[in-house]
Amino acid sequence: MEMARGIDSGKPVRAKPAPKGARMWWKVHQWVGLKLSLFMTFILFTGTLAVLSAEIDWLLQPSLRVAPASVEGPIAWAEIADNARGYPGVARATYISAPTASAFAVKVAVEDEAGDLFFLHAHPTTGDIQGAGPWVGAHRVLRNMHRHLNLPTSLGVPIVSSLAFLLLISLVTSFVVYKKWWRGFAKPLRNRDARTWWGDFHRLAGVWSLWFVALITLTSLWYFVESLGGNAPPHPRVERGAPVEKGQSDEGSLAAAIEAALEAYPGLEVKNVQLPGEEGVLQLNGEYKAVLVRPRSNAVYVDARTGEVLLTTDGRELNLHQRVGEMADPLHFGYFGGYWTKVPWFLFGLATTGLSLSGAAIYSLRIARERGDRVRLGRSFSGMWQGMGRWRWLSNSLIAIGFVFLAFLILGIP
Repeated sequence: MEMARGIDSGKPVRAKPAPKGARMWWKVHQWVGLKLSLFMTFILFTGTLAVLSAEIDWLLQPSLRVAPASVEGPIAWAEIADNARGYPGVARATYISAPTASAFAVKVAVEDEAGDLFFLHAHPTTGDIQGAGPWVGAHRVLRNMHRHLNLPTSLGVPIVSSLAFLLLISLVTSFVVYKKWWRGFAKPLRNRDARTWWGDFHRLAGVWSLWFVALITLTSLWYFVESLGGNAPPHPRVERGAPVEKGQSDEGSLAAAIEAALEAYPGLEVKNVQLPGEEGVLQLNGEYKAVLVRPRSNAVYVDARTGEVLLTTDGRELNLHQRVGEMADPLHFGYFGGYWTKVPWFLFGLATTGLSLSGAAIYSLRIARERGDRVRLGRSFSGMWQGMGRWRWLSNSLIAIGFVFLAFLILGIP
């Protein structure tokens, strides 16, 4: 027990032990942060990478790149659709997605005669097909792994989103464990030893990431509610008519239908185009005046055979339940403001991942100190495996399941 000398008497005085309540909160904070720390770190890290998953695909797939100076005027939706349908091996084109940024090509989802899916990359202005990309790219791998471990969503989403309860407990207990936390925003990292450095990092990253952890916790709780049947009512949609004969929705009618859609919805910034299927209905989704909604909230439906506008929807007309459901994704992944929000979300995602790791490192080094071992940075995680106890097998099993089902996804095994 640490000793101190009284100022007046000079007699040794024992330091007061922490109150039982404070010790209890600290143990709860430690338990929650440690027992599933491997699984938590894995989910946080894959989610962080998922924020920039489109950019990772851009780096890995040369045909997805365009020179920004070569892009002029509006996207040539009709030409892109026509060129995609005529591309060798394509049996059907289903939808077209606008470029993620100025250096990106347009992505067209297509399938071959066997029903296998892949993407074509087209120049936004000329409509020329620059190449093909896999259906299972970095974007799909990271989003699927982060969201539901590649399991069926009815099973995987509640498993992953249940981590929100652990995040919530960690967030609440941190205010009790870290006394006068508001003073920690400018405290430097001390290099006295590994335990001190990790402790300082954990507190510094924690106070700066409080808002972010709270945001991720709330949106994850919403995903958990949705997975149990609490999802919002569906958006208005067009009742599909009778199927049209193959070839009736040709290039000319598609161009006219797109023009009619844009005239009916002035100001709509189109983000994706659902191409006419057997029912001959064209759907354009995009951004309009509503904030923090997905493109599907602002839609226009057109009969591709006649150019008749069948329905328009405005994200501002959604009810409260629907608005909450729509804002979850933009807030969770931070794509609502382009790179002005995606980059901060990525950086704070790394910080939150570091919080999970540093909490485990602090426990590991504390155990090393109690054993009398030398406290070194290289031993920061040696005690983590032991500290997780039987929970380590659950974490490892869940991560392994994600990779096993990823192999099924890549191989196209249903």
